[in-house]
Amino acid sequence: MAKNCSHEGVVAGAKAAVLATIATAIPTMASARMVPWAKAHLNHTAQALIVSTMAGAAYFIVADKTILKSARRNSFDNADQP
Repeated sequence: MAKNCSHEGVVAGAKAAVLATIATAIPTMASARMVPWAKAHLNHTAQALIVSTMAGAAYFIVADKTILKSARRNSFDNADQP
């Protein structure tokens, strides 16, 4: 049961990381080419750091919430049994 809970968390976290990467990369790349301050201060490394940080944060937040939700669901289901 624990493996199933963690697997659900990994899958949900990976999906969230992909969506966060897309949602962060588009505005970051666009602003680095159009906004004068960003053009002067955000090199390729900074842009990659912004995108990867958001993807990592999304992964861990969603995976943690999914695992906790699954654990709560399983603990309530098993509490009714004698």
